[in-house]
Amino acid sequence: MRRVLGLCRDYRAPLIMTGVLSVVVLFVVLSVPLLTKNAIDDAIRHHDTSKVWRYGLAVVGISLIRGVCNFLRRNLSGVTSVRIETDLRGRLFAHLQGLPVSFHEQWESGQLLARATSDLTAIRNFLAYAVVFLGFVGALFVGVAVVTIATDPLLAGVTLALVVPFAMVAVRFVHGIENVFVRSREAVGEVASVVEESAAGVRILKAFGREDRAIRRLDEASAGLLSVNMEAVELRAFSIPALAAISNLVIAVVLGVGGLEVIHGRLTVGGLVAFTGWLYSIIVPLRYVGWMLAMGQQAAASGHRVFEILDTQPTIADIADARPMPPIQGEVTFERVSFTYPGASAPALVDVSLTVQPGETVALVGMSGSGKSTVAALLPRFIDPDEGRLLVDGIDIRTVALPSLRGQIGVVFDEPVLFSATVRENIAFGTPDADEDEIVRAAVAAGADTFIRALPDGYQTRVGEQGFSLSGGQRQRLALARALLCRPRILVLDDPLSSVDVRTEAEIEANLRTLRHGRTTFLIAHRASTVSMADRVFLLEDGRVIATGTHSGLLATNPSYRRVLAAELELDELAAVEEIS
Repeated sequence: MRRVLGLCRDYRAPLIMTGVLSVVVLFVVLSVPLLTKNAIDDAIRHHDTSKVWRYGLAVVGISLIRGVCNFLRRNLSGVTSVRIETDLRGRLFAHLQGLPVSFHEQWESGQLLARATSDLTAIRNFLAYAVVFLGFVGALFVGVAVVTIATDPLLAGVTLALVVPFAMVAVRFVHGIENVFVRSREAVGEVASVVEESAAGVRILKAFGREDRAIRRLDEASAGLLSVNMEAVELRAFSIPALAAISNLVIAVVLGVGGLEVIHGRLTVGGLVAFTGWLYSIIVPLRYVGWMLAMGQQAAASGHRVFEILDTQPTIADIADARPMPPIQGEVTFERVSFTYPGASAPALVDVSLTVQPGETVALVGMSGSGKSTVAALLPRFIDPDEGRLLVDGIDIRTVALPSLRGQIGVVFDEPVLFSATVRENIAFGTPDADEDEIVRAAVAAGADTFIRALPDGYQTRVGEQGFSLSGGQRQRLALARALLCRPRILVLDDPLSSVDVRTEAEIEANLRTLRHGRTTFLIAHRASTVSMADRVFLLEDGRVIATGTHSGLLATNPSYRRVLAAELELDELAAVEEIS
């Protein structure tokens, strides 16, 4: 809660102004019953019509002041809270961008989405309404205590003594609902995760006819959320009638005791009416204290979830004295590199040492799990080695600024990711200042220009979320065009041709043979035609480089290499048969 309230530090001026306006409203609230008392005792009792009008106009005037001040303070607090929420959302999103890929792989996207939306909304609502409200009610309680004691100490004591149990019921309600709100946030995250995963995997669900499984998962998550919400409904159903009953009891007792005070001449009729007004002024907001305190507990729970992300430190970050990476020539050296994924039972890479010359094309070949993709992930520093060093042009890449390194490395993943934007915007994602000719040349080089022009709006055609409106091969070609447009000095192609047909593969390979000149290229591939483009081949097994040579040389002399290519060829043939069937 301290950290949630600490978000207000940069907004002291509007919050101070809100406090000033609240003080004005407080004096107005306390003065209306006092004016009513004087109107009854001084004007109505003596049948003085002119004074009645003066008191009436005074009440109208200060009520208008109260309305204006209430509008200004609520508007000011609301605008300030929205700005705090916006700043915090931007801070959270920027922090998420700085966290490594491994973090995003471990966290469900639905949970992150819930933290960036509903949790921030809970914090905003608390800062906009509850903070100002609770501060005002606290000051109002003190003010009412002072004026009532000054008017009639006995009746004031009775009133305040009855208000205490009223407040205790409200606080008890808060303790009951605190745990409910925490579990509710978690349940909302679970529902969001199920919906997000189902939307992203809709093709898989339909392909395997498992829509019923998605529905069952949502039903289970919704049942958990329903159970928590039902608890909240029960607490509300109990608290509201209980608070109303106690407030009516308090008013009845005050009227009874106050009536006796009036009969015995210790209190005027106007004083009793003023007491009732002051009592109403505190009873009505006290009914909502429980809700506001519950809102605070909800904000505290949401704050914990948000700060849990913000407190996560990036494991891949620039060192204090990181310098810009100079223009890359393309020499890449792995010096006894080892790496183990968190929670893995075996290392992904073990003591890997290799050197790639500038402009050289190398292929990384091996069975699934041999470490090929881990090598690719090390180059742009998606991960850092546990042991050893990775040098580019003799510079340890951990000593240079990440943007300057990644800006010179082009990566195409085996599972290409596109954004809900136009084809042109997806290709130019990494080079937004590229002109049309450059974009088209990159598309031609990637074998994408022909199918792009056949789309309804050509390069201005919008692709759906994650590019699912396109085929797998089309998505891969757009991802390849995106990487080529960046004019990278090091090009990392993680199985970029796995989803294209033989004819398109031949076209792209022909273009790559030209485009790779002057670039250091890492090919992670399993097709012999793709591997044959490489100047050298590194054969990996269980995270170790077990053989190095040319494609033809290894094919002629290395049985393990022949087995890997044969196994991958069988998988390709099996996939082709399944596609035909």
